[in-house]
Amino acid sequence: MDEEKQLSRKTVLKAALAAGVAAPVALLGGPALARANAVGGTTPELTPACHDDDDPTIAQTEGPYFKPNSPERTSLVTPGTQGTRLTVTGYVFGRACLPVNRALLDFWQADVNGAYDNTGYTFRGHQYTNAQGAFTLSTIVPGLYPGRTRHIHVKVQAPGRPVLTTQLYFPGEPRNNTDTIFDARLLMTVRDNGSAKEAAFDFVLDVPQTPTSTTPPRPTPTSATPPGGTSWAVGTAYAAGARVTYGGRGYVCRQAHTAQPGWEPPAVPALWRAE
Repeated sequence: MDEEKQLSRKTVLKAALAAGVAAPVALLGGPALARANAVGGTTPELTPACHDDDDPTIAQTEGPYFKPNSPERTSLVTPGTQGTRLTVTGYVFGRACLPVNRALLDFWQADVNGAYDNTGYTFRGHQYTNAQGAFTLSTIVPGLYPGRTRHIHVKVQAPGRPVLTTQLYFPGEPRNNTDTIFDARLLMTVRDNGSAKEAAFDFVLDVPQTPTSTTPPRPTPTSATPPGGTSWAVGTAYAAGARVTYGGRGYVCRQAHTAQPGWEPPAVPALWRAE
């Protein structure tokens, strides 16, 4: 990577903390932070950042409810599905912070009542990342069952590489304190979106990659301004719902923050939604 052009995730985190804002879920194509309050109010470890020389995303037990041959789909819900709608987005990266194209992600979880479908494939499905290493899962917030906190199971596999089996967790769950399997490093970032929820988590796989100095060109800001919006600018404090333009395209602010270099709207979808 070109270190002069590629900010490390820890650098951006420090800038965010200094500005008193939340760190973005995706940072310049690098792994996102899975940050939330851990047990006892302490700060958990960060989801590993490959360019920070940390370890890959940790593995966890498969549990008794995995079924092979799930259908390929990005949505596990139908119009009549009960439960709070949840959208999980993120990226899959290798050790050099490069995206993993066509990585397999196989998700399974409990329904709103905490039950798994062991005869069919309800709340089970697999998908593949795109060329940017991104994935999106439409599902519901899983229900609880005895002995466990709220969680989503997932298997992640880069082409031709070993499978990572792990689980994703929700911040602020009371049972996080008592679940012996729970690990704060696997917390998703979760926010409300009306009656639904949005979550994010990025996986770092133990996949060797060759760093590259090629940095994708960033769009050039323009002065074009859609109705009610202004051109994006470093140092500006944006409120949720604010509209800006960047590279000739309009964006809507997802969460309040003060703009920093490298946080241009196309680079941080956690902060900006393209119109």
